[in-house]
This record gives sequence, structure tokens and C-alpha cells, in this order.
Amino acid sequence: MMGQLLLRGMLAGLFAALLAFGFAKIVGEPQVDRAIAFEEAHVAAEQQARAASGATAEAEEPELVSREVQAGLGLLTGIAMFGTALGGLFALAFAFASGRLLKFPPRTTAIVIAAVGFLALYVVPYLKYPANPPAVGADDTIGYRTQLYFTMMVFSAAALAVAVALGRALSSSLGSWNATIAGALAYIVLVTIAGYALPTLNEVPNDFPADLLWKFRTASFAIQGILWATIGLALGAMVDRSQTRTAY
Repeated sequence: MMGQLLLRGMLAGLFAALLAFGFAKIVGEPQVDRAIAFEEAHVAAEQQARAASGATAEAEEPELVSREVQAGLGLLTGIAMFGTALGGLFALAFAFASGRLLKFPPRTTAIVIAAVGFLALYVVPYLKYPANPPAVGADDTIGYRTQLYFTMMVFSAAALAVAVALGRALSSSLGSWNATIAGALAYIVLVTIAGYALPTLNEVPNDFPADLLWKFRTASFAIQGILWATIGLALGAMVDRSQTRTAY
């Protein structure tokens, strides 16, 4: 049974990845191309300035993967692997929460898990450290920025676990509704503290187009939303159909 649920989750994740790839290809990649063009223009200007001052120009690093491959097969492979893995983890979360934390029908349970997971594992870390296109951020701080992002994600996940435990502990004395509100408030307080405690990054160049930054971040947000929403809807539908067939 668990193996079948895991397989369904991975299939739902793969299907969600295909939809997300289509959106990323149509909406996201043009913004990446614009950001790369901005970066290349700055590099060319720096090289011209060095040449004018008589300084030796730095040798360009060889391109290991072409832009065409990155925007096509590379993008598809990356999203497919991420979506499939996310679908598998989603199935495990569904198996754990269904009947224990959430006593809803499969479709409702999957939607609630998708909404909560999207909020805690993407939206909250994204609000602190939003996605940046090429040409934004120094190359020598990539590792540091990635570490901060995942640190915020871990804090958010831990705060969610505390909120769920608190809600369950208070449900007998306060009732389900009030206990849920108390857990939500606890989560908000904890992630707010974490957000203020972690350092703020601001590496956007002053002349970087504001509309490009907005469109790129909106596309990144939408891609993740498509993944989470599709996995929740697809897995809920598959589990519900499976249970209906079993009943008959």
C-alpha cells in the first residue's frame, strides 16, 4: 500500500513538473535571457574600461553547457527530478497526516498538505530570500546565500512542527478551532523571529531593471505554486479514485 502511494506521488510530481516546465519555458526563460544580456553588457563594459586603461583583460571561462541546453534539456531534467522527488516526499507526508493530523477526505487532505507545505517550505523562505536572476548577487556569495535560504527553510519547517504539536496539545482544552489558531500564531511568531535574526541580503545592482526583477521573481513563485498545487490535486484525485474502486 505504501509503495503504491509513493509511486502515485512520484507520478503526480512528474506530471506537475511537466506543467511547470511549460510555464518556465514560456514565461520564465525570457526573463533569464534578459538578465543574461544585462550581465553580458556589464562584462563587456568592464572589459572595454580595462582595455582603455591598459590593464590586461581577464580570460573568459569556457562555457561547459550551452544556453540552449540549459534552457531546454537541462531545465526539463532539473524540474522533472525535483518534481518527482517532491511528489514522493508529498506522498510520505500524506500517509503520515491522513487520519492522524487531518481527518478529511483524500482530496481535501492533499490540498491542505499542499497549501501548508507550499507556505512553510517555499513562501516563508521566499519572503526572506527571494529568487534572483543572473547578474544579481556576487559569485563568491552563492554558497553563503544558499546556506541562508536553507537555514530559513529549516527554521520554517521546525516552526511548523512546533505549531502542529502545540495545536494538538491544546485541542482537548481549547477545542480544535482555537487550538489551530494558537498553533498558527505560534508559527507566525517563530518564523518572524527567525526572519529578523537571519541577515538580510541586498545584492541587486542599482541599474538592474526593476520590471525584470519583478517578472523573474513572479515567474519563480508561480512555478513553485504550479508544482505544489498540481501535486496536491493529482495525488488527492488518484488516492480518492483508488479508495472508491476498493469500496466497490
